[in-house]
Amino acid sequence: MRMIDLIHKKRNNESLSKDEIGFIISNYVSDNIPDYQMSALSMAIFFNGMNDDEVANLTHAMAFSGETVDLSPIKGIKVDKHSSGGVGDKTSLIVLPLVASVGVPVAKMSGRGLGHTGGTLDKLEAIEGFKIELTNKEFIDNVNNVGMALVGQTANLVPADKKLYGLRDATSTVDSIPLIASSIMSKKIASGADAIVLDVKVGSGAFMKTIEEARKLGSIMVSIGKSLNRNTVAVLSNMDEPLGHEVGNANEIMEVVQVLKGQGEKKLTELSLTLASHMAVLGGKFDSYDEAYAEMSKLIENGQAINKFKEFITAQGGNPEFVDNLDKLPQAKNHFEIVSPKDGYVGFIDAEKIGLAAMMAGAGRKTKADPIDHSVGITLKAKTGDKVAKGDVLAILHCNSEDSESKTLILDAYEISNEQIESKDIVFDVIS
Repeated sequence: MRMIDLIHKKRNNESLSKDEIGFIISNYVSDNIPDYQMSALSMAIFFNGMNDDEVANLTHAMAFSGETVDLSPIKGIKVDKHSSGGVGDKTSLIVLPLVASVGVPVAKMSGRGLGHTGGTLDKLEAIEGFKIELTNKEFIDNVNNVGMALVGQTANLVPADKKLYGLRDATSTVDSIPLIASSIMSKKIASGADAIVLDVKVGSGAFMKTIEEARKLGSIMVSIGKSLNRNTVAVLSNMDEPLGHEVGNANEIMEVVQVLKGQGEKKLTELSLTLASHMAVLGGKFDSYDEAYAEMSKLIENGQAINKFKEFITAQGGNPEFVDNLDKLPQAKNHFEIVSPKDGYVGFIDAEKIGLAAMMAGAGRKTKADPIDHSVGITLKAKTGDKVAKGDVLAILHCNSEDSESKTLILDAYEISNEQIESKDIVFDVIS
């Protein structure tokens, strides 16, 4: 078998077999295939795509290209959740305590943020003492005892994806749906989950800009899950504006607490309950989504969800006192109000610009080596459809510098319309 022949096949829009894809991935990880040949193959896939069998075989080969996580010591059906990334997306930290509260174990590995999308690990590190690194025994014990654990991804998990993603980034082949789908699903398979719920973001602040693109990606990932014996559900959710009212790290932890106490923004709460309910059904605790949704709502009302969150924080070394005193979270020195230049209605908030403004102020990182300032963030006081008068506060920038560039970008993100715009639903579709 020769790589040049396989490139030729894909260039001519022919299908690659399971053995051929296995040959490619194993030899690429072993440095037996040079980057220039893998670049050529990636570009051929970018233009010609892959069929369902090819994508499933690529996912399988990448998932088992390095270490895999054995979750068999954990009792019950292990359900994982993945988001395709967005601005203000703190749903994992709301969903996991809800799901754990009904006895569905969640053993989650998560990543850090890069660019304008925040990482779950960065948010958790805003909590005093919280440990994102646990031994394998601690990880398993926490899930069995608390119902949930969340740690950083291991270095040797899915090395093929790490290597291939860097190459795709440098060769303008990132936005290939077969390659995106196999990248996401290979990590979920390698992480040991029995079932998977995917939150596929759609809109200006997401990688998928249209519902059609998102539906195609979601359908492929659900198909991959089915072919690899993992029950999978994809929820298409709105990322035309930031999710909730808070963007940043400590800011988003604060909003997590508000939602779990029943004081959260309506759409963020709805999306979190939707994702948690699908996870609970896949975990075998409920026969129907509606039954699960009703129970999840009760867990917020009766305080079980916030108590489970405290238990999770304590189990991983964090100080849970901030839950009842949010001032204990990191606080920025400066708070700049961004005001409306005229009367009208908020017609649009560019989520990507809000994310970039937060990143430039220090809440995110341009490169993996950049430090994070956990106290930096943005509070959105006005959302799409809200009526505003000239001089009303649209948003507040919390930072430790003057940061005029971020202020300008936040103002640019807001479109003030003469007519009221109806806000879109938070959940567009569910694929199962």
